[in-house]
Amino acid sequence: MLCSCQKESQVDKATREGILLVGNANEPKGLDPHIVSGVIEANILRALFEGLIASDPASDTATPGGAALEVTPDATATVWTAKLRPDGKWSDGVQVTAQDFTFAYERMLTPELGAKYAEMLYFMKGAEDFNKGKTTDFSTVGVKALDDHTLQISLRGPTPYFREILKHYTWTAVPRHVVLKYGKIGQRGNAWTRPENIVGNGPYKLKSWRRTDHVEVERNPHYWDAKNVTLNGVRFLPISNTYTEGRMFRNGQLHTTYTATPEVVDLMKKEHPEELRQEPYVGTAFFRFNTQRKPLDDIRVRQALSYATDRQAICDNVFRGYKPAYALTPPMGAYDPPHIAAYDKAKARKLLADAGYPGGKGFPRLKILIASRETAATLAQATQAMWRDILGIEVEIENKEWNAYLVATQEGDYDISYGGWIGDYLDPLTFVEMWTPGNGNNNTGWANDDFVKLLQESYQDSDSGHRFALLHKAESLLIEEAPILVIAWQARNYLLHPSVEGWNPLLLSNNPYQYLRLVPGR
Repeated sequence: MLCSCQKESQVDKATREGILLVGNANEPKGLDPHIVSGVIEANILRALFEGLIASDPASDTATPGGAALEVTPDATATVWTAKLRPDGKWSDGVQVTAQDFTFAYERMLTPELGAKYAEMLYFMKGAEDFNKGKTTDFSTVGVKALDDHTLQISLRGPTPYFREILKHYTWTAVPRHVVLKYGKIGQRGNAWTRPENIVGNGPYKLKSWRRTDHVEVERNPHYWDAKNVTLNGVRFLPISNTYTEGRMFRNGQLHTTYTATPEVVDLMKKEHPEELRQEPYVGTAFFRFNTQRKPLDDIRVRQALSYATDRQAICDNVFRGYKPAYALTPPMGAYDPPHIAAYDKAKARKLLADAGYPGGKGFPRLKILIASRETAATLAQATQAMWRDILGIEVEIENKEWNAYLVATQEGDYDISYGGWIGDYLDPLTFVEMWTPGNGNNNTGWANDDFVKLLQESYQDSDSGHRFALLHKAESLLIEEAPILVIAWQARNYLLHPSVEGWNPLLLSNNPYQYLRLVPGR
């Protein structure tokens, strides 16, 4: 008698074991919530740490159920009080206290640490002055522990949407007892996040980290809601080649991918449409200009490059599901962003000629810096051709691996750099505020006093309509002066295995892993 059996795929085995296999694009730069600033790292931190407020698994709203039992504002929405869970513990069994949160916020704002995301905490009264060294007295910052389980946060102005902001990982606590065991509060490179040392308060704890291979987390038995955590673990795979990622999914090696190339989107539409996800995403693709380098210090040059970029053609041929961007902020609720960025060949040529480079004559050979991703290369090549045909200039493409790309961008070691921004919360401020001078995510060298004044006015405005008008004016200045070239409003194209249950389409793509289920046989 002849018999045969089909070999169990990696996805089948992982489904049976309750381990979610996630494509995560690249090697994380680290796991310190105060040092990292990318989506890749955020995907992992979401498993290891939990803030005061939880994310609703079925919607984009904040929901009770995080490290705090409740977070309530005063009548002006400027003073917020959080009552921490008495059963909240770190993954080593030590109690989570309000002092862990005050310590975390002091650490993040300590200038010596150089946290790139410190501006996220500028909502607190006095936080910016402390971070910029204008004062060394942390008691001037609007946060204090009233007792071990009560945290009070005083803000720079009325912020009725503060619960949404608190979902971001920059507002999580860090274990004071572990951080100080391995270094001082402002010490960069503190060993507390090494795999053998790291302690978190999320539903999972770190199991293993093998460089360029995987980061895996497993159940945290000390998590306050451990009995209701559904998955046994999550394995994050740093697959930088999107075509490789697509093949791995089709070969049964991944439950979900980080993205899907246009070719994979077309293929899956025909063969397995039930595994293709195309969803709205609060994100924007753009080029940064290094405004400290010639000729990009000339606003006319930056505007010429913007007008010479055919965004519709890029969305049609490079991205699937993206929409041409006429501003940085995607349309969001009642906020209508300024309609400024456009494609105009005649205007582009005139601006370049006015800047002293008629027909591209004498224009220096600039470089477009990209990370090692196929879509980024295709976009850079398309833009390179547009600028050559319309302006008569030549640009080179400089391709670096992910961490080298991040370092070059953050240190201003580039001419033009391709990037993107995913909203940290559902408000236009998350897109506009990052372009203030000194912001760790700006990296263009651009500064505008009127822009800063408009933002500062918006901080004190409790009327949403008035506040949006101020942000609209600020964003108009940003787009007109063009330290960035907005390209497209993003959408999420990715693949999801049918065995994954409870994965909902979210605008910020921040699905809480502890609510997901893996169902064998699907």
